[in-house]
Amino acid sequence: MTNLHLDWDELEQEATRLLCEYIALDTSNPPGNEEIACRWLAEILQREGIASTYYESAPGRGSLIARLPGAGRKGPLMLLNHTDVVPAQPEYWSVSPFAGEIRDGYVWGRGALDMKGLGIIELMTFLLVKRLELPLARDLIFFAIADEEAGGEYGVEWFARQHPDLLRADCVINEGAGGMLGFKGSDLPIFGFAAAEKSPLWLRLSTEGQPGHGSVPHAENALDRLVRALKRIQEWKRERRLTPEVMPFLRGLAKAGILEAIENVETAERLAVDDLLLNALTTDTISLTSISGGVKVNVIPARAEATLDCRLLPGRDLNAFTEDLRAVIDDPRIEIERIFGTEGPSSTLDHELVRTVEAVVREQLEEAIVLPMVCVGFTDSRVFRQLGVPAYGFSPTLASEEERRTVHGHNERIPIEGLRMGMQIMVEVVRRMTALTPTSLSEASERETESRIR
Repeated sequence: MTNLHLDWDELEQEATRLLCEYIALDTSNPPGNEEIACRWLAEILQREGIASTYYESAPGRGSLIARLPGAGRKGPLMLLNHTDVVPAQPEYWSVSPFAGEIRDGYVWGRGALDMKGLGIIELMTFLLVKRLELPLARDLIFFAIADEEAGGEYGVEWFARQHPDLLRADCVINEGAGGMLGFKGSDLPIFGFAAAEKSPLWLRLSTEGQPGHGSVPHAENALDRLVRALKRIQEWKRERRLTPEVMPFLRGLAKAGILEAIENVETAERLAVDDLLLNALTTDTISLTSISGGVKVNVIPARAEATLDCRLLPGRDLNAFTEDLRAVIDDPRIEIERIFGTEGPSSTLDHELVRTVEAVVREQLEEAIVLPMVCVGFTDSRVFRQLGVPAYGFSPTLASEEERRTVHGHNERIPIEGLRMGMQIMVEVVRRMTALTPTSLSEASERETESRIR
């Protein structure tokens, strides 16, 4: 570390080029095809003299792990990222979603924010630790994993069944919370830090009825019955709750003057009416994501079905929620099938990584605030937490609300400036977390001052 010099302009160019190449690898899930991403990553690591191991859970479905050994004074630090992305609809994009195009200061493409951008930030951090030959107190692990977007059956769930030892670490840095610009009109940069997340529960509703000619309506139309059930679900007013996991975020926003103080459900109820995030953080949500039935416009269908994407607050039991839903539908001819569902505990906020992130962010951006969050989606972190491994969502890239809306949407993109900042913050966090001695870290930090975010 005595000769540490970083040319951030050069590193920004390298990271941008790699991200463009990465986005160009179409790993849409389904079908996944994560093998092509792992082979690409393995070649990069090999050029740097880093060995990696490929784990295949099914043909074409694989994950990659690389490790930089440390002195073993602490448990490993893991940089976790998933290589698959959700499908894109090119006809709605301004650019080709898999071209990895640079335009107007952004890298455009599916996965730019979720989560190939963070994957490149973690990769560059991993490579820099190797290039600089930093002495490590602990092992540093780079883990590029498959199938996160479809629930992890060929990814983290497979590892938990087949290789649980590979999921062991002192802590994990993963997706789950990012940097926010202009949140609720505030000028303050906000960095979220997720130690908890909502539980996913994907359900399929189905029913059968009497088919017939569309010109002769009758009461046994399967689609009619399903629509009535869906209407009851839409009208279901679910309990609003202020969970212990959510309150630090709300109080942090209030302390910063960004949000009215919320200490009771009544206030949350009033404010959540026009705030999608606040609503999602204080209630169990249900999104109707598909509905199908029928074979021809003049044929009453014999079967109809719909899918629901439910996200439950920490502490909500999946079975109990399903039974509550069944009571709301109040129709025994509507079958409810669980497609996917999982729960996970929260990670402690009393952890070295939490303190390190807070310190580094505030040193890099004095006006920034770091707030513990509950991720309203779900990530692979849940499985690590189930195994007792602290896992945290932290993507140190600032993005506007408009940019954040492109995740799983159209015209997904990441600001190149944000990619650079993300690297600078992540490198410093990892360096401090893996430093062999505080003295050498302090000396290196002083030498690096001018290279940090200006």
